[in-house]
Formats: sequence, structure tokens, C-alpha cells
Amino acid sequence: MTHSPVVALREITEVDRAAVEALTVSAEQDDYVAGVAESLVEAAETPDAAPWFRAVYADDEPVGFLMLSDGITVEHPDYLGPYFLWRILIDEHHQGRGYGAAALALAVTQVRSHPDARVLLTSAVPGAHSPLGFYLRHGFRRTGEVRDGEIVLELDLSDAGAPTT
Repeated sequence: MTHSPVVALREITEVDRAAVEALTVSAEQDDYVAGVAESLVEAAETPDAAPWFRAVYADDEPVGFLMLSDGITVEHPDYLGPYFLWRILIDEHHQGRGYGAAALALAVTQVRSHPDARVLLTSAVPGAHSPLGFYLRHGFRRTGEVRDGEIVLELDLSDAGAPTT
């Protein structure tokens, strides 16, 4: 009998920060997702974007990183929102185990905790190793908008088909 790890989103602390920042995607995926350290800097530099970030854990091992805009309250031409999945990264050694889908479902639960949340947006650069297919398989739909070369996607949070935990 095999053990299915419990996937959870945890706050990043000084104790685990280096281990979380060391998580990386494959070289082929590198052009499609920014690294954890860069993401944390971006979050610190854009507080108006309401960054909410967590390490993705499988049991007690960090396996990924997730960041979203969790209720943007200001008007800014660069921000999509108010709820925007900014980043989801699963370390290359932990991909293919369902951790990304589980992390996405937990992010949806977080966004749904806001009574006004109707749609979760994200975007993806198209290409051979793009996460676009992942998002489409998990209920996101193309909005028809393209921003800075990225296809904008939306997940209707009222849909029964939206990911849940």
C-alpha cells in the first residue's frame, strides 16, 4: 500500500525559505515561470497587487511555490484581478505527481474564501513547455485577451467543474 502525500500550502518562514527558493523547474520550462526568489522580490515590490504566496508541501517536504493576487483593491494598468494566479511552480523532481493540481485546488479555495470572488484569472505564454494546457485541463478558459504576449485565462469560480480540494 502506497502513501499519498498530503498537499498543503504553508507560509514561507526563515527556516524553510532557502529550501523553497532552491525549487526549480526544468530548463525547458524555465522561460515560462519565474523562480521563487524572483517571485518573492516581485511580491515585495508590488504590495498594491495584494500578493499572497505560499510554499507547496507534500507532507513535510517543500515541492513547489504558489503566488496569487488575493483581492487587488487599486486600479493599476499592469494588474489583472482582483484575483490573479501569478505563479505556480512545482519543482522538476516532483512534477507528474498531482501536486500542481492539488495546489491549484487549494488556491481556488483561498480565493473562494472572499465573498466577492467570481473569477480567478491567470496568464500563460504559449509554447511547447507552457503551462497553458495544464490550466485548460483544470477548467480555465481563454478570455480572448493577450497581455505582453501572454494568453489571459479565467476560471469561473461558480462553475461546478472548477477545481476543489
